[in-house]
This record gives sequence, structure tokens and C-alpha cells, in this order.
Amino acid sequence: MRKKNIQKQSEYRIIVVDDDDGIIDSLSVIVNRLGYHFEGVNNPLEAIEKIERENYDLLVLDFLMEPIQGDEVVKRIRQFNNDIYILLLTGYKDVAPPLETIKSLDIQAYCEKSDNFDQLILLIESAIKSISQKRTIKKFRDGLKSILDSVPKIYQLQSIGDIIKEILTEILKLVHSENAFILIDDFVGLSANNSSFIKGVGKYDKSLEELLGMLDYQIMESIGIAKIKGRPVKLEQGVFLPLNSKSELVRTEGVIYLETDNYEEQIEFLEIYSTQAATAISNVFLHSMVNAKNSELERTYNELKQRYLDAIQALRLAVDAKDVYTRGHSDRVAFYAVKIGKAFNLPEDEIERLEAGGIFHDIGKIGTADDILLKNDKLNDWEYSEIKKHPIKGANILSAVSMFKEIVPIVLYHHERIDGRGYPYGIKGDEIPFLAKIISVADAFDAMTSDRMYRSKLDLDDAKRQLVSNAGTQFDAQVVKKFMTILEDFNSLQKEIQEVCK
Repeated sequence: MRKKNIQKQSEYRIIVVDDDDGIIDSLSVIVNRLGYHFEGVNNPLEAIEKIERENYDLLVLDFLMEPIQGDEVVKRIRQFNNDIYILLLTGYKDVAPPLETIKSLDIQAYCEKSDNFDQLILLIESAIKSISQKRTIKKFRDGLKSILDSVPKIYQLQSIGDIIKEILTEILKLVHSENAFILIDDFVGLSANNSSFIKGVGKYDKSLEELLGMLDYQIMESIGIAKIKGRPVKLEQGVFLPLNSKSELVRTEGVIYLETDNYEEQIEFLEIYSTQAATAISNVFLHSMVNAKNSELERTYNELKQRYLDAIQALRLAVDAKDVYTRGHSDRVAFYAVKIGKAFNLPEDEIERLEAGGIFHDIGKIGTADDILLKNDKLNDWEYSEIKKHPIKGANILSAVSMFKEIVPIVLYHHERIDGRGYPYGIKGDEIPFLAKIISVADAFDAMTSDRMYRSKLDLDDAKRQLVSNAGTQFDAQVVKKFMTILEDFNSLQKEIQEVCK
């Protein structure tokens, strides 16, 4: 067990740069004992070249060196690498770089040299945990993006053969494999003659008889377990994914088999995709019944809509996962927006659009770099311009699915201002959709009353004063007035929001 843990830890690469060979030797012993890959360099110019050529996770850097000091080393590295975690060391507290320099160079940690390395060890371990969490978030974001890109393709109305081929083509991209097959049986609900279907790609692209002949007893047993228990079955060189649709009209039972040993890190995404694939397959059969079973088709359409919602909801949660300070923000914005919409006696379909618009208003931030979203001081002009792109990015994501077309304007215009000084297009007044004006007020209020990395939250009275003072310029005056009435019983509102957003 310990050997396996060391192997996992050694995935993290640490480079130490210090002109004192004694420090490098000491840290070599410490880092190797912790189980991480170690490399020591006593020339800062050589270290810059190595970091540009190779991949390192953590840089432990001395401040006072020749021919250039540590802050200059960091400046040069940040020109081509913003991801490496930097821990700065100094033996002279009086000549350490000022705090503003440390912040501006994005140096994540600072430590004074001493004969006791306990503090340094703690900082290294803390850095590795931070790097690991960042890797996990990136993997989650990239995996969800792959699913979001592939799902619309498999929901196109095609023949069963074409849709199966599309499903296999897209899922193989997730694990970088070439060989797979799908086995489906028990299409219950279509007719009395239930049928089975099997299709392979790569080495499994065979006739039905040949493909069945390749399935030994272990594979057949694994197929049964995956179908009955509804969970993945892992083999040494592959994985079976259950392909079970929850449709009320057509029950699809089957499996997808992927021949690969590269599935462990992707297993959660593969399960999400297989659920989408099962629904897509059922959708093919359901559309053949459209003339005879209109009511059943409508229920399936709602189920399909929920699947899309689930996929984009997962993507929205990935945005929340990037920053603990904004977690739950979208849910609260949706809650406040619905309250305002009901106060205006808006019809039910517009209330539903407000809720969806609130939930997805920041989904475009999935495409914004972490170092911008998580920056804890003022953004520069370029960084702010990148942040201002998130309404357009969000609108583009939702535009990929036709059923979200009425939500797109809400997401696109929720940062526009009444006076025309908003973004992304600088429209004003009645040019801004009314539902977007509601989201704008709800979004601003929750942002003001929530702690953020770069500031503490405002109290209720200050937040209300901000809304009122900006009514007619930033915010729609009628929306602000209606919201002020809602906020009169703020304590009850908070209890309700805690229950709704639990």
C-alpha cells in the first residue's frame, strides 16, 4: 500500500533553485523522503531554461542569488508559465521582497530559511494539496466540456445504426481507445416482438455471428452484472457501462464495452455519458411512435430536456467548484429572481425562464482562466476584459440547445445597464429584456451580501442603499422598487432560501 502511495506522490515534480549546494542537498533528502520527484539547480538562469523545457508542479526558490535574484527569476518564468506553484525562500528577513511584489508576481508562499525544516515541509505539503485540487478541477471541467460537446451529436434523429456508431465514436474519444461495442436488448414498449441489437467498432466491427463468438463466459457474466446492478464493471483491459434508460415508454437495457486500461480517471464522466446515450437510443424508438403516442412523446421530451439540464447543471457546478466564495451564488440569484418575477405577477413560463436564467447566468465563466477568477486583488484591464466575455460565452453554450433559446437573452444581457454603460454590448433602457433586468438586480444583491476573496460582504442596509442609489442608472428603477418590498422581511427570506437551496 505504501509503495502505491509513493508512486502516486511521485507524479508531482519539484524543482529547487538555490546557490547554496548544502540547501539543495538537504531539500533533496526531504523531498525524496516525502515521495516527490526532486531536481536541484544552483544557477537561476539554468533553472529558467529547464522550467521552460520541462513540466514542474512546484518551484522552491531562493531570493538572494547571482547573477539574478529570485524576484527577477519569477518575472521571467511568469512570461511563459502561470501554472507553476512558487514557494520563495530567504535567509535574510530584512532584504525579503515586499508583500506587494510577492502578490504582483503571483508567488503563492513564502518561508524564511532555518535549521528546522518543519515549516518548509508543511508549506510543501500544502502546495501539493493545492496543486492536486487544481488538477481535479481541471479534469472535471475538461471532462464535462467533452460531454457537452458530444451529447448534442447523439441526440440527432438518426437510424439506430447511425446513432449507435455516433455514440461509440464519441465515447472512445474520452478514453483515447479504438475498440468497443454496444449490446442492447429488451426494447420493451415498441411492439410485442422485443428485439436485440449489437454493434462494434475497431476490432469488434464484425458480423453479428463473429462478434458474439468473441464474447467468452467472463464477458457474458460481466454484461449481466452491469445490467442487473446498474453500475460499471471493471476488467483488467476494459470496462462495461450499463446502458439503462429510465424512459416510461421504452425501456432500454444493455451495455457499452470499452477496451481500454485508461478509464479510472474518466469513470464518472463515462457514467454520465452512458446515461445520455441510453436516453438518446430510446429517443430514436420513441420518435417512430410520434403519430400514435403524442402524449408519451411529450413526457419523453421533458425527460430529454431534464437530461440536457443535468448536463449543463453539472457544468454550472464545475464553475462553483472553482471558487468556494461563489458557491451557491447561482441558486440564490435564481431564488431572488423568481421572487421578483412573482411580485410582478409574471406568467408561469416567464417565471420558469427567470429561474433557469438565474441558475445559468454565470455558466460562461467555465471558459475563464482560474488565475483570473480566483485572483484576490484588482484585475488589470486585460483580465477584466476576459471576465466581461462570460455573458457571451454562456449564451453560446446555451445556444447549442434549441430548447434554451428563450434563456439565451437573459444570460447575454444580465450585465447591461440602464444608462448604456454595461457589457457586453452597451445597450440601454428598453433595449434590455425585462427578465435580464431582474437577473441583474438579483445578481448584484447576492454578490454584495456574500463574502468574496477580495472583500467582505455588505450588511443588508448598505446593500439596499447601493441598489436604490443606482436605480435608474445601473438598475431598472421599477425592479429595484419591487425588490425593496420583498426585502422588508429579510429574515424569513433567508430561512426560505436556506431550505430551497439546500
